[in-house]
Amino acid sequence: MNDLKVIGKEHIGKIEFTGIEGGFGKNKKAMLVKDIAKIHDSTTKRINELINRNIGRFKNNIDVIDLLTSNKFKVVLNDLKFSAKTISNSKNVYLLSERGYAKLLKILDDDKAWDIYDELVDNYFNMRKTIKNDVSMFDELSPDLQMFKKIFDNAAEQQLAIKKVDHKLDNITEIVSLSTTGWRKTAQSLIHKMAKTEGGFGAYQQIQSDIYKETDERAGSSLKTRLTNKRKTMALNGASKSAIEKVNRLDVLADDKRLLQIYMGVVKDFAIKYKVWEKEY
Repeated sequence: MNDLKVIGKEHIGKIEFTGIEGGFGKNKKAMLVKDIAKIHDSTTKRINELINRNIGRFKNNIDVIDLLTSNKFKVVLNDLKFSAKTISNSKNVYLLSERGYAKLLKILDDDKAWDIYDELVDNYFNMRKTIKNDVSMFDELSPDLQMFKKIFDNAAEQQLAIKKVDHKLDNITEIVSLSTTGWRKTAQSLIHKMAKTEGGFGAYQQIQSDIYKETDERAGSSLKTRLTNKRKTMALNGASKSAIEKVNRLDVLADDKRLLQIYMGVVKDFAIKYKVWEKEY
């Protein structure tokens, strides 16, 4: 952990805050709750209450530092313009990292937070478009723009992580729900997702073939032979040529409950093997 360093007033748009470095790592930017409260037309007390209420979401020394309870930083409070009275009357004096402030923005979720968010996004995305064309330009940005770029990068990463988890749970639910009710639609959906992780339609045919092969091996049967026999039986019973041609291995599976159960088990195993939730995002 590094010593804190006050680097003066910084701005992004109309927003002004006390620039601070250190605490969370060398050259890492940070913000005081008292500045965040001003930005959001709120009070230090309210912001502190929000943090304390959600303290489990904030990692100590990574997202937040309480300058009042940390012996390492108590001497810094005077440098940050905290009076002796303010210090004695305060339960917490929180300092937030870029990551911590990104989390707080989500918790605030009020009109002012959205106004601030819009203003920051306007600056951030204009900046990001330029940086995308020339990555080296990041070092040329002012410290405040660098800070807010990191804030939104952190927020974007958190949102992406949430989407990945939601997507994974959706697909796991789909795998677990595969049963004799609506099995065709669910199985085909999962095979399509497996194929998507491997490149598309060509992969779909190969994966489906592998699933049928594995089903045969587990069941000690031959779906191909059963399909041929089913078509012969249909022809003998006077079925039309088009009806016979439409019959496939799935129809064979539907005729045999044991075989169908084995097939569904194979599809589940393959869905897990191909990690159908991995490549959506």
